[in-house]
Amino acid sequence: MSAPKVTQIADPVTLGEGPHWDHDSQALYYVNVRGATVNKYVPATKKHTTVKIEGGPVSIVIPVEGTNDKFVITVGRNVAIMTWDGESGTPADVKHVCTVDTEQSQDTRLNDGKADPTGRLWAGTMCSDTEFPQKIIPELGAMYSFSKDWKATKHLKKITVSNGFAWTEDLKIMYYIDSTTRKVHAFDFDVENGKISNKRTAFDYDTNNVEGIPDGMAIDTEGKLWVACFEGSKVIRIDPMTGKLLLEIEIPAPQVTSVTFGGPQLDELYVTSANLNQSEELQKKYPLSGATFHVTGIGAKGYPGQPVKL
Repeated sequence: MSAPKVTQIADPVTLGEGPHWDHDSQALYYVNVRGATVNKYVPATKKHTTVKIEGGPVSIVIPVEGTNDKFVITVGRNVAIMTWDGESGTPADVKHVCTVDTEQSQDTRLNDGKADPTGRLWAGTMCSDTEFPQKIIPELGAMYSFSKDWKATKHLKKITVSNGFAWTEDLKIMYYIDSTTRKVHAFDFDVENGKISNKRTAFDYDTNNVEGIPDGMAIDTEGKLWVACFEGSKVIRIDPMTGKLLLEIEIPAPQVTSVTFGGPQLDELYVTSANLNQSEELQKKYPLSGATFHVTGIGAKGYPGQPVKL
């Protein structure tokens, strides 16, 4: 197999995150958290569309199943439904449906989130300090799931940087990342009741000598995980059953934030990155910091982005 090819597809932003491949429309959605924008990219036409969201940082964008103009997004601590045609620069409507961390006196915001294969939304929180990553306030966050009537269930507390959800095809295991632990964790997953148990380590960055911290991730059809390495300039493929490192793909940006499968055959990767408080020297060395990238020739296939079912 030839080496994977990495190509820039979008201009740098401050904090690119949450890539979601909508297989029906063959379009990529992602966000700029700090810029509070939702972004759409259509590879067939190379068309980019961006919409600004008022009210705070935006960390996820996931289509609502059965619609072509409704999306679940986050705005600060709030989960919201955005109505947007995907073409104009102004959303028709953003309706807040749930607020989390209401008992938390210090400022937090929602971070990474994803719908499980049944369409149930999961997302977690972290501190909203603007000096991140140099300054992280530990254990302010939590991890939640959300019912169809937008009741939040808290599954984990004392989370520092909530990231990276993935589920096995048989729905028996959920993988999750609290980034500063430098580990990918596995849980037994009760799909019917939406509960997790039996936390254990699936992959340890220290044991495998991997630079950076784990951020967003995706799972392939062989059950292997593809994990973005923030401050590690790469995406890695790991075997969560053996805890072994299988592959590294270098990305021309130090702060790699998330990854999703895409393309007509779901055998390509879309990778987001950030440009957070980097030194002038690092900016010169990595001028593409914050860009979104397209990776081909990876030798694996994944799953389409799962919409939220309401």
